[in-house]
Amino acid sequence: MDTEAPHTQRGHSSPDEGEGRPRFAFSGPGRLSWRRAGLLGLVCTVFLLLLSNFVVQPFLIPSRSMEPTFEVGDRVLVNKLAYRFGSQPRRGDLVVFDGTGSFIPEREDGGPFGSVLRGAASALGLAEPSDTDFVKRVVGVGGDDVVCCDAAGRLSVNGVPQAEPYLYPGDAPSKVPFRIVVPLGTLWVMGDHRSQSRDSRDHLGEPGGGMVPVEKVIGRADWIGWPVSRWGAADSPGGAAGGARG
Repeated sequence: MDTEAPHTQRGHSSPDEGEGRPRFAFSGPGRLSWRRAGLLGLVCTVFLLLLSNFVVQPFLIPSRSMEPTFEVGDRVLVNKLAYRFGSQPRRGDLVVFDGTGSFIPEREDGGPFGSVLRGAASALGLAEPSDTDFVKRVVGVGGDDVVCCDAAGRLSVNGVPQAEPYLYPGDAPSKVPFRIVVPLGTLWVMGDHRSQSRDSRDHLGEPGGGMVPVEKVIGRADWIGWPVSRWGAADSPGGAAGGARG
């Protein structure tokens, strides 16, 4: 009789402990961890979308038009706050802009839902930015008289010759002569690799005359985020230093 009592006690206690612990250790916390992971993923996604839409957004460089400043395959980080609080683009700034209506004709989009999906995928790095986005250097701002080229073969702004140290080695400031006065509220933009760039010069005879409205500027390309070997501030004398097309 004395030997059965301990056995009976063990029989009552062991199943409870054995069943209770697995349910608590694997089922409950397991479900909780998946929920936490899903919630964390959602929070991170929302954070990245907000960051990309309002603060900084990556853009892919697909062409040679901005060499040597930006090379093919670079991912530049565009500062969307640069002109958000009253500041305006300045000469020398590297800007990413929507070329619709200036560099390319107005056209129908894929609808609001499709635009939202493409924008979200682009912001998360899952798709390339819109093919309406371009990256160029600001050469003239509203009111500037931009001339190319003077007797020494230099581009001048308001009668002042420009050194342009960022030009691709061996490139002339422009093989096509021009003289324009930039209307207020617009920008005259050019690529650093002038012989490989389709820029304001190529749209002189089109509506808008090659000028980019300031309100179409998405932001300033301040940094190179990828590849790691080129990580750092971009060369932008006028400021701090998608794919955005050349």
